[in-house]
Amino acid sequence: MEILAKKLNAPDLQSDIVVQFVSQDKTCVQQLTLLHDDVRSHVADLAKDEGFVGKPSDLLWVHRPGLKGVKWLLVVGLGKKEEVSLDLVRSAMATAWQSVKSKSISSVSVHVWGVELFGGREVAEAMTEAVRLADYRFGRYKKEKDHPIKQVALLVDAKLFVAAQKGIVFGECLAKGTLVARDLVNTPGLHMSPSDLVEHAKKLTKGTSNVRMRVFDQAALERMGAGGILGVAKGSDHPPFLVHMVYAPTKKTKKKIAIVGKGVTFDSGGISIKPADYMMTMKCDMAGAADVIGLFSVLSDVQPSMEVHGIFATVENMPSGGALRPGDVIEIMNKKTVEVLNTDAEGRLILADALMYAHKLKPDAIIDLATLTGACVVALGEEITGVMSNTPALAQKILMAAARAGEKMWELPLEKNYRKLIQGDISDLKNIGGRWGGTLTAGLFLQEFVDKTPWAHLDIAGPAFAERDISALEKKGATGHGVRTLIRFLQTENRG
Repeated sequence: MEILAKKLNAPDLQSDIVVQFVSQDKTCVQQLTLLHDDVRSHVADLAKDEGFVGKPSDLLWVHRPGLKGVKWLLVVGLGKKEEVSLDLVRSAMATAWQSVKSKSISSVSVHVWGVELFGGREVAEAMTEAVRLADYRFGRYKKEKDHPIKQVALLVDAKLFVAAQKGIVFGECLAKGTLVARDLVNTPGLHMSPSDLVEHAKKLTKGTSNVRMRVFDQAALERMGAGGILGVAKGSDHPPFLVHMVYAPTKKTKKKIAIVGKGVTFDSGGISIKPADYMMTMKCDMAGAADVIGLFSVLSDVQPSMEVHGIFATVENMPSGGALRPGDVIEIMNKKTVEVLNTDAEGRLILADALMYAHKLKPDAIIDLATLTGACVVALGEEITGVMSNTPALAQKILMAAARAGEKMWELPLEKNYRKLIQGDISDLKNIGGRWGGTLTAGLFLQEFVDKTPWAHLDIAGPAFAERDISALEKKGATGHGVRTLIRFLQTENRG
């Protein structure tokens, strides 16, 4: 399916469906400038009968709207004009797309709304993202008939045509990285072992300009002293890996950002085994690594002006005769020892090594993403990421990028007084800090491995995998949450 920009010329419209947005008002139909006055009067009567006043994501279908070559008009509500945001436009477009797909048509035209508020490029980006994300299906195991829509045209005034084209290109980029992550996370552990994840990373970045990749296998990890990664992997038949991808811009730069992801391809809990019901979605425990791969699959299109390092540790956490036992002590890459009191708190162990590796690169900032704690889901629910950082300015940049991307995030504190909760009795640290504040003590544990490097931790345990339909943009299953925030963050760093 192609998404493209077209110059608005109402008399020459040739499209099965035209989608037009209106802000909330009792006379909102008067905003339908594509229609003739007599048709608009008919639509006003229809809207009155249907109780349509343009509330957010309200839909009104109009058959044969008096436009030559147009079968249907779909009117979409955005809510009160003063409250409309790009995120609302994105959501409304996604809702409209779900409805549009129910029709047996081949072409859709969308009258781009809100350019005077947000800009033509920005609205085109949001609408393109919405169509691609709402259209997503994971079809590896269940084949479904494709809808017949071949083209989506965004209608803009001639003076905004170039801006809209650029917006579509970047919107495609935002969506592609997200959908790559969704596909990886939706694939079950049977077909997504650590070596499978590494091969997917190689395939997705192969031939990508300015990107190179290095893989550290078990033997290399042993030489590096990566006791966290090696320890968690002991219970599995699948060997572990540490992957380091590097994007280098065409112009030389001294700025360096490291993005680190947790890649537990299946998490049984190890010897501290999870209840059966808790394991059903544990293929999602590599969502942080999937986000890093999704980001790197589009970095050549994003073209950040700084060097970007993508690092992920990948293991499978399984119980066996060789698995870590509660009470075992392991040594991380920086020689700190950790008493493993709960083998289901394994993500922080592999991240410790990955963060230590990233720290040695001396980046200007490190951002890690991980489905780390159920405690974060208890605190913030299924839709919000918890953000913790040792650098307030970095946290604010991430939160601003998330707001622009339409991904919900909230800052949590790294309470210094809780540090004593992870102080080890027979080791430097222990991997759990007790029943309360589990998200915060996990963040404090990770902080031990970044020293003074500006760092932010994103606990995506809630929003990385939707156990129900959240919205038209995020259906049940993997969401790719975090990729678009990372892209927006790198955009901000470009300007900075």
